[in-house]
Amino acid sequence: MRFLRTPDESFTDLSDFDFSPEYATIVDDSGGSLRMAYVTAGPPAGPVVLLLHGEPTWSFLYRSMLPVLVNAGFRVIAPDLVGFGRSDKPAEQSDHTFERHVQWLGALLFEALDLRDVTLLGHDWGGAFGLGVVAEEPGRFSHLIMSNTGIPNGHTEMPQQWWDYRRTIETSPDLRISALIPELVQKPLPPATLAAYDAPFPDDSYKAGPRAMPGLVPTAPDHPTAAAARRIWTVLSELHIPLLCAFSDGEVFTKPMAAGMIENFPGAAGHDHPDIPEAGHLVQEDAGPALARTAVEFVRAY
Repeated sequence: MRFLRTPDESFTDLSDFDFSPEYATIVDDSGGSLRMAYVTAGPPAGPVVLLLHGEPTWSFLYRSMLPVLVNAGFRVIAPDLVGFGRSDKPAEQSDHTFERHVQWLGALLFEALDLRDVTLLGHDWGGAFGLGVVAEEPGRFSHLIMSNTGIPNGHTEMPQQWWDYRRTIETSPDLRISALIPELVQKPLPPATLAAYDAPFPDDSYKAGPRAMPGLVPTAPDHPTAAAARRIWTVLSELHIPLLCAFSDGEVFTKPMAAGMIENFPGAAGHDHPDIPEAGHLVQEDAGPALARTAVEFVRAY
């Protein structure tokens, strides 16, 4: 597999994100290796909160949540998915599959970092891939917090807004990540913040990951991703790990998936699943501290 590595100088002068990256080399299922990046903060012996981003963002997304979680005593780990942020970027869209992303993430979390007693907070693809690794090793996780995410299994009807977004990603000859972000938030973002979302992608050759992601969503039962999604769904339907759905009130892409998780996953029973107010799909940009406080309260209560 051929991959690209974004030069370090692309990440200078990031807005409000002065965390130094750490790296781990993971073995790919094809026998090669990739470097994954992550940031850590908080007491090394503190309980672990794992923050997983989705499309088209990177760990920068969580910058306003990190201080809240650290002040509450947690050890916070925020990786960059393969193809995003400071992690290596496979050059072909076909390199990106649901199963590979779960395998890459599991290799980082379990083999490189050996994480245990983990609270997972997953957003967008970070939630789907995160639940994939939960299904592989559920004993490593203590709490699950899902925000604007889910596991579509081929029977989920995606809204028109998502189809429009997918069309933009797949057909734009000059895909600028910073041009997508304003459509995913409710509050205006400063130019420096938008520039940080462009930073991992110096040119279009680095963008196979963002371009591939919408096509991984199973929109029919025979989609290549659907069988893996159904296997994960089956495992989670038997788990009692406390699960909270903390979706934003302005979410349109994945809102129906919250009800599916609440109704079908035993770990979601008996919890007050909040709507985070005044926030769009990127709830971390619109209301990051509120989402972080919700996570802290949930972990302390259960």
